[in-house]
Amino acid sequence: MHLENKIAIVTGAGKGLGAAIAQALTLKKVIVYGISRNKEHLTQLKNKLGANFHPVVLDVTDEPAITQWVSKTFSSTYLPNILINNAGIGSFSKVDETSTAAWLAIINTNLNGVFYLTSKITALMKLQTQSSHIINIGSIIGKVARSEATAYCASKFAISGFSESLFMELRQYNIKVTCVNLGSIETDLLVNSGVQPHSNMLQPKDIAAMIVHILETPDNMLIDEITVRPLNSKPPTS
Repeated sequence: MHLENKIAIVTGAGKGLGAAIAQALTLKKVIVYGISRNKEHLTQLKNKLGANFHPVVLDVTDEPAITQWVSKTFSSTYLPNILINNAGIGSFSKVDETSTAAWLAIINTNLNGVFYLTSKITALMKLQTQSSHIINIGSIIGKVARSEATAYCASKFAISGFSESLFMELRQYNIKVTCVNLGSIETDLLVNSGVQPHSNMLQPKDIAAMIVHILETPDNMLIDEITVRPLNSKPPTS
């Protein structure tokens, strides 16, 4: 896909990986709608990225609000080309110490929110005369589980299955679907889980550059799934 003047939606765009993706896309002259619940973070990013970045204060778990925003923003003459489902939360605890509220928060953000937005945007992408691309940010622990992460693992295993089924459904419409499974990346999600950041972790700007590369592949070439992890995941010794 040639990216200049394409229209992209990036969720979880306020900071971390989402902000890095938004920046990488605007450098390619993509029109980016960055979704986040945090107005302050979006305002800061708007000031940094300029006219091609459009901040959208929205909660991906609020389906009525998503429906309203999509119908207000897009039409048959103004169609999105790219959707990057990046918004996600995580908490890690023993299953008998995981509250129902914590479970539902993770499932609603990491899975239901992806469905709400994807289902609305897919209907518009089907109207495109050119190829479109949906990228879902998964996780290594959506492929191989880890202990004390039942809710997060459940949500990311589900995203893997969702992505594979979606690809099979949408390929006839020239809509690509890619699931990007990430290992430890230096973002607030990992830090909030109690893991100390270090320089051997994946860096958001590097993942963003990779996502741009995936988007720029020829229209009839699909990377349907990719797993990215640090070569050495342990902190440097010196």
